[in-house]
Amino acid sequence: MGRKKKRKGIGAPRWFGRRFTIVSLAFYAVMSLVGGWFMSHPLAWLEEKRASWPSVLYAPLEWFGDRALLVSDGLGWTGHDAVYEYDEPPPANEVFFAGAPKRVGVPAPADIQILPRGEFTVGYSRKLGHAVWAAYHVPAEAAHEAGKRPAFRRDPQVPDCPAAESYARTGYDRGHLAPNHAIVTRFGPEEQRKTFYMTNVAPQSPALNRGPWRFVERAIADVWTRRYGEIWVIAGTIPSATGERLSGSAVDVPSACWQVIAAQSAEGVRVMALVMPQAIRFGAFPVHHVVTVDELERLTGLDFFPDLPGFIQEPLEADLPTRLWPVNFLDVFRLVALRFT
Repeated sequence: MGRKKKRKGIGAPRWFGRRFTIVSLAFYAVMSLVGGWFMSHPLAWLEEKRASWPSVLYAPLEWFGDRALLVSDGLGWTGHDAVYEYDEPPPANEVFFAGAPKRVGVPAPADIQILPRGEFTVGYSRKLGHAVWAAYHVPAEAAHEAGKRPAFRRDPQVPDCPAAESYARTGYDRGHLAPNHAIVTRFGPEEQRKTFYMTNVAPQSPALNRGPWRFVERAIADVWTRRYGEIWVIAGTIPSATGERLSGSAVDVPSACWQVIAAQSAEGVRVMALVMPQAIRFGAFPVHHVVTVDELERLTGLDFFPDLPGFIQEPLEADLPTRLWPVNFLDVFRLVALRFT
């Protein structure tokens, strides 16, 4: 029998495929490291670079860096949290963590009307025509299914609040402050219907409402509660500095919306504050909009956590976190899925 002929041309494609895979992985790793370092800088620095650098240079660093930080921050490998030891137990089944926000000056309006809703509370302003803030709590267990969304309607306690139709064709969404998803999954459809009162909404750009704002709301309800247990949130608005109103109505268009989030676990009291402008991009990563609670108080004219003793309140509110809260290892995949769905 003659010898078998060698098959030619097989080794080269395999060699090329292996080399291409190695080079691609190395490129991804380097870009993730460099991009992660780059995107860890303060927002003002990043915005200056975005404005002055060519897109071909800035865009790849942003793309790789934000995605790398989402994972590394989520795993707790990078970044810093505002966490302080505190031996007192957290409040049980209460809307507010360490007290309701107090008005201390402008830009918070002087006519804030407190509207208790059971599992959440709204601070509403007739002058602005929308909520100034809404406080709610999210227990760890989701005891209810998220059903059909109710229709927006006027609040029976505030019959002169704007009608749902006042937002039509204005270019702004009716943005929930106490969110539909967290309330319905924890407390059921009766509480959910209250979140659709027009006193619980404020104008939000579609990019803000459906992008980074939604991501933070869902991270609180579906991811962070799995590690930190019950979470307390106050979400609110910063009134327009230019007097902007919804087209055809007297409803103020906020310049920005904000959230301050608190939890207490074995690690201590943990807080995080975010401020998101109306002009935020749909694909923006919320981590770039984290501020200190002190800065949020300056921007809003409100005092948060007034019932915390000074020795814990002062350092906690002055500390600037540099990441969103880290999660359990498997929940990083939930976080990534939430970001891109």
